[in-house]
Amino acid sequence: MFYYLFQLLKDYGWPGARLMNYITFRSGLAFVIALILAIFVGRRIIDSLQKMQIGEIVRNLDLEGQTKKTGTPTMGGVIIILSILIPCLLVGNLSNVYMLLMLVATIWLGTIGFLDDYRKIKFHNKDGLKGKYKIIGQVGIAVIVAGTMFFSPNMVLIENTEVINTDTHEVEQVIYESQPTKSPQTTIPFVKNNNLNYSWFTQWMGDHAETGGWIIFFLVVIFIVSATSNGANLNDGLDGMTAGLSAVIGVALAIMAYLGGNIIYSSYLNIMYIPESEELVVFMAAFIGALVGFLWYNAYPAQVFMGDTGSLTIGGIIAIFAILIHKELLLPILCALFYIEDLSVILQVAYFKRTGGKRIFKMSPLHHHFQKPGNAGIQALIQRPIQAIPEAKIVTRFWIIGIILAVITFVTLKIR
Repeated sequence: MFYYLFQLLKDYGWPGARLMNYITFRSGLAFVIALILAIFVGRRIIDSLQKMQIGEIVRNLDLEGQTKKTGTPTMGGVIIILSILIPCLLVGNLSNVYMLLMLVATIWLGTIGFLDDYRKIKFHNKDGLKGKYKIIGQVGIAVIVAGTMFFSPNMVLIENTEVINTDTHEVEQVIYESQPTKSPQTTIPFVKNNNLNYSWFTQWMGDHAETGGWIIFFLVVIFIVSATSNGANLNDGLDGMTAGLSAVIGVALAIMAYLGGNIIYSSYLNIMYIPESEELVVFMAAFIGALVGFLWYNAYPAQVFMGDTGSLTIGGIIAIFAILIHKELLLPILCALFYIEDLSVILQVAYFKRTGGKRIFKMSPLHHHFQKPGNAGIQALIQRPIQAIPEAKIVTRFWIIGIILAVITFVTLKIR
């Protein structure tokens, strides 16, 4: 809205109207608007949730301070979603396919999470929406994203190629193809050129290798969206945990989008250039602002929980954003904590069934393992730490690990 208004004012020579042409200005504005909305409008939403008696249902798992959380307003993810959408509608370029796709994904995933929370509250249980329906919803948006990337003429990339000095064997310069291409490529860490084309795995298909590469890409997108969304959902068990971690991840992704959408910085880092993707920085700035504002109330001790409305949406946004900037294979490093939470539950359930009641961890998801004291009658392979760790300290340590993982993710782009 403001974006188009300023474009009109620019045509009339209005002073300062050109500011809206700068991604950095609009991103900063989106962050500030999202932050203010999350703090001030968020307070009203929390009050409304309390009046409607929409409180968290907490099972007694014998964790310190757990029972005190019963009745704390949930579905606070609505605060995050609104604080993302409104700034993007105000200062975003709504003709940009990347921005439109992220807005659709946010609403889609938010609806799934909202239905899940609604069923939990209405029927007073922790089951919510059946797992298969969540998966169907996640697969649905994954197919929409991958399909749009395949069919849209505006979603292309320009591949980078190194020019090597034959004497020194060092990179003299990075050149780009003269024409943009539509190709199932992505960035991978620790290899010389950092680019991987999924069609390399389907060379045996001959003339149909490119089609086979896109099929693999579709499957990867489905897996990444489902795994990351569910990982964030499982990680959301301690006050401020998921919001803080996701903000750190968001900063890393915003920087990657800015670099990948600028041909000068792309050339310096020797990464593929993705025209028009810089608009995603505006979206991610709103995402970060919304999470920081939400932390105002969600930090320990939490006054509101994001619920599945927030966690499923946050994980899906992170996955889809990374896919759009062709960095989805960096997520195993950047979002390692989310995937470890996924894996801890899978391993725990499988081992429990196989051994007839024994456990690997004292409790899963993994963050709850640290809240339980060791050698307290729990048949678990891993008993450490012996002393239970306070919730606030676990959250802070997870944040620190998340920052380290974000730094490592950037370092991998230069380690070849």
